[in-house]
Amino acid sequence: MQIKEIIIYGLVGISSLTMLAYTVHMFIGGMVSEQTENLVMLGAVLIGAVVLGILAWDVIRRRRNYEAYMAESKEDDNT
Repeated sequence: MQIKEIIIYGLVGISSLTMLAYTVHMFIGGMVSEQTENLVMLGAVLIGAVVLGILAWDVIRRRRNYEAYMAESKEDDNT
């Protein structure tokens, strides 16, 4: 992957996880204890990080398969 892509994916991931934690804070902040709120925010961010990791893995896998397919089709065209 190009370094620009990694930086963009990193920034989007960090901002998404931050917004997820803030959304949880807005929903349950003040209704439960601060410790419970922090635990729920941590759980939501961990689940979000796993989901983002799965999505990134899928993008990388699809790109590698596509690049291999394109390289194979170029070899077929040359012969």
